[in-house]
Parts: sequence; C-alpha cells; structure tokens
Amino acid sequence: MILLPSITPSAKALTSLDHRIEAAIGHSINRLWKYHDRGLLDEPLSRLAEAHRTLSDAERGVTFYRVLLQRLASGELPVDEALFARIDRTIAHLKDATVTRDARQDHAVAVLEPLEASAPARATAAGADLIAHEFAALLAISQGAKLHQHLQTGRMSVVTASGVRVAHPVFQRLEDAGLVIRDVSHPLHAGQPVLLTDSGRATVTGTTRAPATTAAPAPQAGSWPTSARTR
Repeated sequence: MILLPSITPSAKALTSLDHRIEAAIGHSINRLWKYHDRGLLDEPLSRLAEAHRTLSDAERGVTFYRVLLQRLASGELPVDEALFARIDRTIAHLKDATVTRDARQDHAVAVLEPLEASAPARATAAGADLIAHEFAALLAISQGAKLHQHLQTGRMSVVTASGVRVAHPVFQRLEDAGLVIRDVSHPLHAGQPVLLTDSGRATVTGTTRAPATTAAPAPQAGSWPTSARTR
C-alpha cells in the first residue's frame, strides 16, 4: 500500500512571487500574513495578503499531486491496470491544480503590480525612539484596548484585550507621540476604546512614510501603512 504525500493544510507553500512581494512591501511574507491576521494592513495590502494565501494554497495542491505522481511511478506498486488508472487520475488532478495555480498567480500579480509601482522609499523605522516596554505596550494595544478610570481612586490605566495592563504614564507618552488615540465619546468609567493611529500601525509594522517635500498628495492606494514622524 502506498502512502499519500503529507502536506499540512496550514503550511505556507513557497510561490514564484515571494521575492517580488517582499521587495515591494519591505517585509517577509510571514510578517505580511501576521499583520493581515491582526488587521493592521490597509485595503490594498490586505488584498495582497489574501491573494498570496490563495496562491500558496494552490501551490500546495500542485505539490500534492506532483509528489503523488512521483510515488505512483516509483516502483512501490505492481504495474497493472489499476496503477495506470490511478496515474491517469493523478495527472488529470495535477493539470486542474496547475490551471488553478496559474489563475491565482495572475490575480496575485494584478494586485501586486500597483504596489510595486508605488512602493514608498524606506527610511528609519517609525517609532525607533520608543523604548522596549513602550513598544510592547503599543503592540498589546494593537489587539484592542480601553482606557479606564477607577471610580474610587481615580487612577487611570489601559486594559488590553489580552489582559495586559498599560500604565497611564506609558499610555500618555504613546498618545503624545501620536501613536494612539482614544474615543472620548465614551465615559472613562465605562472605558474609552483606544486605537492605533496610522503612525501607530506603521510603528508596529516597522514601516515609514517617505519625507514630504511639498504639500502632501492624496494617499496612493496600496501603500504599506505609512507613519508620521514620532517624537
């Protein structure tokens, strides 16, 4: 009995576009996927992450049937009509998988090309002046957070969705730097939602805005999250 090739469904398969994507966004594919899962990307980059994931899935399908075909022809099974039938079916599946892969690759290229055309110049990483615990606080806030004021003591602190508490002075430094913003339409005792600004998201993802020389133009669709200069 021949064993089928084992491919973990959640594994990321390499694609022919990986190098181009990483060059355009200035980050690895792993970070692109991670930031997409955290909701830190703008719409064009989210489309790129989704297109790459579907392409990676299609590459896994091609690999599965190619490896299966190799095993069928390896000499492990007796050569008979049943083997010929299995080889024919596998070849048909491999052709279908290749057609799907090529179609998804074309789609990914269509999403990628505008990003390559408008890739911003890279400079020093945003938020480089943050010390370690401030950056850790910003990263925790990126998962969702609220600023609360204790009714009895009057003390304020930020509680993140993961349960991490951020001291109010640390939050104030992040707020003063323009990295976070709170929704003041909610009362403090009930909790004011705290969100990352564009600069905050760029700091977490490690990207920057190209220096402005004139009046800032309208944002180009598909640019990696940009940032204002931090303190």
